[in-house]
Amino acid sequence: MYDAIDDPYTYEGSTVLRNKLGLTDAQELEDFEAEISAQRSTESLPTGSLDFPHYCAVHYHLFQDVFEWAGKPRTVRIAKGGSQFCYPEYIEAEATKLFSQLKSDDYLRGLTTETFAGKAATFLTELNAIHAFREGNGRTQLTFFALLADTAGHPLNIDNLNPDALLKAMIASFGGDETSLRAEILRLVQGS
Repeated sequence: MYDAIDDPYTYEGSTVLRNKLGLTDAQELEDFEAEISAQRSTESLPTGSLDFPHYCAVHYHLFQDVFEWAGKPRTVRIAKGGSQFCYPEYIEAEATKLFSQLKSDDYLRGLTTETFAGKAATFLTELNAIHAFREGNGRTQLTFFALLADTAGHPLNIDNLNPDALLKAMIASFGGDETSLRAEILRLVQGS
C-alpha cells in the first residue's frame, strides 16, 4: 500500500483507488487489476521508441480497463515503506533525463551479458525511484524491461522470474545496493 497525502486518486475516506468498475473493496480491486493486467500483458504491446511516452503507453496498455488515468504520470506525492518516490513536479524532467541516457547508451545494445545486467539494474533502479504512476509501476517496469531486453539482444526468460526475489532486489537498489538486482537480471537473461 502506498502512502499519499490528499489523494484525489482514492475514494473519499478510503485508500481504495478510484477505478472504472467502481470497486470499493481493496481486495476486489487488487484481484481485478492483477487479472486484467496479466491478460493485457499477453497481447501485443505498444510499439515505440523506448522513451518515456512509450513507457507511458505500456502503462496505459496494461491498465486501460482499470483506471481513467492509465498512462498518465501521477500528480501526488507518494511513498512506500518509508521510501519517498520522485515528487510529481519532477517526474517529466527526471524521466526525460533517464530515457535520454538510455538512448545515449544505444538502448543497452551490443553489451556482454554482465555489462547489460549492470546497466539495466541502474536503469531499473532510477525508473523505480521515479515511480511515474499512482499504481502499476512494478508491472509496467517489468513489461517495459522485457521490451528493452529484447531490443538489446538479451531477451528475458520469464520462467526464471522469482517475483519475491526481484521485489527484494528492487527495494535494496532503492537503498543504493544494486548487487542483488544485477544478479536477478542475470538469472533472467542467462536462462533464455
